[in-house]
Amino acid sequence: MTQTPTAHNTDYPNPFLNLNYEPAIETLGGDYFDIVTAAEFPQHLLRFRNDEILPILGLDPQEVTDEHFIQAFGQFWGVRPFLALRYHGYQFGEYNPNLGDGRGFLYGQVRGTDGELYDFGTKGSGRTPYSRTADGRLTLKGGVREVLAAEMLHRMKVKTSRCLSLVETGEQLWRGDEPSPTRSSVMIRFSRSHIRFGTFERLQFFKRKDLIQKLLDHVIESYYPNLKDSPDKYAEFYAELVQRVAELTAQWMAAGFCHAVLNTDNMSITGESFDYGPYAFIPTYDPNFTAAYFDYYGRYSYGNQPGICRLNLEMLQRPLSGVIEQKDLDSGLAKFEEYYHQTYRQRMLNKLGFEEISGEWGDDLLKATIQLLAETQISYPDFFAELSRQFSPEWREDMNAIFTEAEPANLIQPWREIYYHSLQQLSRDELNQIKETLSRYNPTTVIIRPEIEAIWKPITEDDNWQPFYDLLKRIKD
Repeated sequence: MTQTPTAHNTDYPNPFLNLNYEPAIETLGGDYFDIVTAAEFPQHLLRFRNDEILPILGLDPQEVTDEHFIQAFGQFWGVRPFLALRYHGYQFGEYNPNLGDGRGFLYGQVRGTDGELYDFGTKGSGRTPYSRTADGRLTLKGGVREVLAAEMLHRMKVKTSRCLSLVETGEQLWRGDEPSPTRSSVMIRFSRSHIRFGTFERLQFFKRKDLIQKLLDHVIESYYPNLKDSPDKYAEFYAELVQRVAELTAQWMAAGFCHAVLNTDNMSITGESFDYGPYAFIPTYDPNFTAAYFDYYGRYSYGNQPGICRLNLEMLQRPLSGVIEQKDLDSGLAKFEEYYHQTYRQRMLNKLGFEEISGEWGDDLLKATIQLLAETQISYPDFFAELSRQFSPEWREDMNAIFTEAEPANLIQPWREIYYHSLQQLSRDELNQIKETLSRYNPTTVIIRPEIEAIWKPITEDDNWQPFYDLLKRIKD
């Protein structure tokens, strides 16, 4: 380390440059990162700014200009050291020691008004020591897709990172999976942490138990402060991480979200969803649905996600076993399925309008709903959106009023009967809450792939961004 950040940069009247940045990861020392510089770009066009995040930083959106975003997150003004984080990871089951931040870096860490520590992480900001033969850039379409994924998941109450800004940078990029040349961008990701499972795996690769424990202490201090004074803090950390990851996976599944690339370097140590590549929201209920075109054998298919996330937690035991006793690791992991099923059941019942319902009726309704979605192959998001739109308290009085025009009748009727009898379990007050619960958990717009392509076409053909902004507004509304 050759540079120490200043808390405030009074030379720059830019609110982002005057935030009280905390050198949280920097204090760990240079075993965990490399100091890098940002690329210089020929153009800076702010395409997206997330004003919803600014109050968390103590900033008034009306006092933050587009130029402030560009200066901080496109031109990278300021004197902070930028840190390319070091990590390894299991990619499609094979260990890869040639990883690390290859097109991004940790811009800075800030304490939010809620007391939590947050990261600003870049994507597309230039080459680093881990870029290998890549150019360190992000395509504009890739940036647009990540903005949409994060905002969609946030609307669906999934624990997710979000995008703070997206700046188009005026370069032409060549990619094998997009029509090229294609436009370039740099994105800022706002998340709890960029420490990954693979951060620990790298330290195990170099047999640095001392650095694993040092990092583990930092993670507990920063992200699991409720455990820091416990004599069993390490075992309790892993048990809580298992719970967080199980609940996150259940949130994905209920939302119909397929992450696509659940390598261990894409798993956050805080149990937060981040780093969206070729993701997709399922059009219909299909456990075999696979989002990434290069996932030839469906390793990361929609239905495989719970098993893969559990496996990644099991793989994390290898570096942690030098600090945490194996029996404690096994005990923590043993509860994954329980946490997953509890959360998945609750989220799906929420999507059906129920906050609480007795065990037997809830189980039967969930089973019938999955069977209906699988057998009919009706639109997964549209089914819940229509349920939210059509629901009436009168359904408890007349079973035949439930989804009267739904087809095919022979498949909808068994579900209709169970839904009707489930409504009988509710009090009048609970019945009146169903409409609100349906609305809260079922957005009217879900961005399956045709939605994304529909807004990308006017951007590429006419530089028309209005459909993109309209889609974001529909998601948030």
